[in-house]
Amino acid sequence: MRRKALGLVGFATGVFAGSVLYRRTLARRRERVDVYFDDGTMITYVDGSPEADAVLPIARDALAAARR
Repeated sequence: MRRKALGLVGFATGVFAGSVLYRRTLARRRERVDVYFDDGTMITYVDGSPEADAVLPIARDALAAARR
């Protein structure tokens, strides 16, 4: 009986730790802009870069309009 209880506590602890890590990962997601070119290449600009600062407001407006 004790062994089952210990296993259950261990399982619950693992689930809790996994959910905390998952939430932290989601909280750290940064906005980014992926630019695709005709020749098949792609460049990613992350939030905070000068290129992304110029394009992100436009992308946010486009996404907001598409969601309406």
